[in-house]
Amino acid sequence: MADENNAVLYQLDGGIARITLNRPEKRNALNEALVAGLKDHLHQANDNAAVRVVVISGAGQDFCSGADLAALQRISEASVADNVDDARSLMELFMLMRRVTVPLVAAVRGKALAGGCGLASACDIVIASTNARFGYPEVKIGFVPAMVTAILRRNVSEKRAFELLTRGAEISAVEAKEFGFVNQVLAEENFEAEVTAYVRPFEKMSRSAVALTKTLLYQIDGMAFGAALETGVDVNVIARMTEDCKEGIARFLKRS
Repeated sequence: MADENNAVLYQLDGGIARITLNRPEKRNALNEALVAGLKDHLHQANDNAAVRVVVISGAGQDFCSGADLAALQRISEASVADNVDDARSLMELFMLMRRVTVPLVAAVRGKALAGGCGLASACDIVIASTNARFGYPEVKIGFVPAMVTAILRRNVSEKRAFELLTRGAEISAVEAKEFGFVNQVLAEENFEAEVTAYVRPFEKMSRSAVALTKTLLYQIDGMAFGAALETGVDVNVIARMTEDCKEGIARFLKRS
């Protein structure tokens, strides 16, 4: 599906791909066009060998407020088959975010709620401004943040996940960092510049090494210790055979 009315913007800045949710008048609420645009641009970034990191942000004051009102109206009136298709489309986005080989960084200002909070948590790194707010208010309207539960449970402890999912309350960026949900909290005044400074080092990293590391980290989730080590052996050997590793070792030995 086409990215209708530029619901999602894409820009290259050196090795940084910037994906911007662009529905500020709707607080960047999720709809079919926005989800489709995200998928398209994630594929675009992943297929570009020059890209080393993707930064996902929201235009305007908020990151993403979850599903928009029109989408909620459709959900309430849709058939089982239509609801399955809609839910699977979002599932496909979350799966894609794990498969993208470069790091995905959520740069969150303002509110990241419901599906928007899930979108942030699906990224590999979450950077929040001091004014950011996170929450899963779905239970307040009888809905369940079902797919994002699988993501949240891997981000925070079981007790924290239960608290966030069932109380429907918003938490601050500082609280989210204490929960282990957010990596960094940066000042609002210089947020964009600070985010850029944070992600720039990825431009100097080996794309293949980062890709293998990301794949390994998520692949061993839930594995027994021995199986995880065996998988590590396989990845270790693969890494040794890459051109990046051979060239990196040669440079290191030359300096020694």
